[in-house]
Amino acid sequence: MIHSLDKRYVIPSRTYFSQVAIPDLYKKCRAKVETELSKVEYYAVTTDLWSSRTTEPYISLTVHFIDEDFTLKSRCLQTAFFPENHTSENIAAGLREAVAAWGLDETRQVCITTDNAANMVKAASLNEWTRLQCFGHRLHLAVENAVKKDGRINRTAGVCKKLVGHFSHSWKARSALEKAQKELNLPSHSLITECQTRWGSRQMMISRILEQQKALSQVLSVDKKLRHLIPNWQDIDVLESVSKSLGPLLEFTDALSGEDYVSVSYVKPVLHLFNSSMLLMREEDTDLSKKLKKEMRDYLNEKYEDTQKLLDMASCLDPRFKMDFITADSKPQVKARVTSEMMTTIMTCQETAAASCSTEVECEVAGTSQAKKGKRSLGSFFKQSEAAAKADSSQYLKDAVEA
Repeated sequence: MIHSLDKRYVIPSRTYFSQVAIPDLYKKCRAKVETELSKVEYYAVTTDLWSSRTTEPYISLTVHFIDEDFTLKSRCLQTAFFPENHTSENIAAGLREAVAAWGLDETRQVCITTDNAANMVKAASLNEWTRLQCFGHRLHLAVENAVKKDGRINRTAGVCKKLVGHFSHSWKARSALEKAQKELNLPSHSLITECQTRWGSRQMMISRILEQQKALSQVLSVDKKLRHLIPNWQDIDVLESVSKSLGPLLEFTDALSGEDYVSVSYVKPVLHLFNSSMLLMREEDTDLSKKLKKEMRDYLNEKYEDTQKLLDMASCLDPRFKMDFITADSKPQVKARVTSEMMTTIMTCQETAAASCSTEVECEVAGTSQAKKGKRSLGSFFKQSEAAAKADSSQYLKDAVEA
């Protein structure tokens, strides 16, 4: 086509793209990110170890920061091949090298978020970095921990997998299911396959089977060899109990895994919501539902017990929550810490402003000697009044901060 369009044009080769075009794009992109990071005062990072489809190991590192316009930004700094043994020492060293390679000061890092693997937890500890566990991964472990303790759920989940597998591998079965859906006025939805590393996929698989229960029974009952795939009444009871217990939690994994908004302040309110509402046992719940709810609630409360101070501060500083979800015993300590940090920050800002103020005055004096009719800036009048009232300002400031 290009030859017909213009015979003079030579299409760039694969070598050009791999050795010239892509490296050039990388240099420009890296320079842009480095410019952004040079202005960052504080930052947080997230990291994860994962395997490609060809089972090659990689480690990724993403930095999160607020720019000068107070916009929250995330930049993936690296996705690096990581063939070394995944020991905590190797991971800790790899993360430090990655942070240093981008000129980031470790003392400016406020937090690192990881999954809950033992090697990741220890790596953060070896680097002496403040660590926050990933809520989505912790919720996944809470669900798996509750589910694996009940044999009925594992057996029923096995029935569901065989059922989904049959319709996934047979186009005739899928066609018959679509026909049955139309006859029964059911939504034309396909069955969902479970992913072992995503608890939500099991919940979606169960919900879809319950939704299509009548259509599935109608299709499978025609063939004697397939009738054993039809869930019996006991299976349905288990599926309904699981769906009722886990269904309301499904949206929280995505909601608390956002990059475009701060999510750490949600953790404390969400845990409170779980304890007071969603995982609260009710009279109409089956024994299985009550058991699942209790297991998950106890697990989450135990695992987040060590990070209560961090979560309290995050919720307190969120204007939507403030002190609403902080226990009465913890409120005085949280208030004292917030007051202390605000006072320190304000005093630092005042010292910086005073330094720049003296520089401006020197510049004005120098300018006056050169130009007799130089104008005073409006700000200079207030700078003098601030200096005069400095003696009374500290007590007023303290009262204002506490208010």
